[in-house]
Amino acid sequence: MTLSLHQASVTVYLRLLNQLSATLDKAAAHAEAGKIEPSALLDARLFPDMWPFSRQVQAATNHAFRGVARLAGLPIPEITDAAASFDDLKQRVAETLAFIESADPAAVDAGADREITFPLGSRQATLSGTDYFLHFSLPNFYFHLTTAYNILRTNGVPLVKDDFVGRTE
Repeated sequence: MTLSLHQASVTVYLRLLNQLSATLDKAAAHAEAGKIEPSALLDARLFPDMWPFSRQVQAATNHAFRGVARLAGLPIPEITDAAASFDDLKQRVAETLAFIESADPAAVDAGADREITFPLGSRQATLSGTDYFLHFSLPNFYFHLTTAYNILRTNGVPLVKDDFVGRTE
C-alpha cells in the first residue's frame, strides 16, 4: 500500500482539527456550566514559560494551514488571528479546515520533492517537502494540539482520549 503525502497530511489535519472544534465546544460549555470566566481557560498554561491555551490552538492551526500551503505550492492564506474567545478560536479552526479541504491532492503530493524554505526562529530553513512535513509541520502540529488538550484537562474540562483522536468505528 502506498500512502500519499496528501493522505498523510490533509486527512490527519482534517480529522484532528474537527476534533479540536468539538473540544472547543466542550470547553465553552464547561466554562458556562461551572460559571468559569472563559479567559481563565483561554489564558491557562501548563507552565509559566509556555504559551497559553489560545496560542496553542493558533500554533496548531498555523502548522496545518501553512504546512498544506507550502506542500501544495500555494500562498500562505490569511486566517483570522482573533483568539479572545472560544468562538474566535472556532472561527480560526473553521477557516483552517476550509483552506486545507480546498487543497488539490495532486498539488500536495507534488510537494514531496519540492524544496520548501520556511522561517525557523530568526533564520530560514530549507527541507524537501517530505522532510518538512515529517520533521517540522506534523510534529509541531501534534505538540501544540496535545498541549492545548492537556491544558483543558488540567483545568477540569471533561475530555477523554476520543475527544483528541476521534472515535474509530
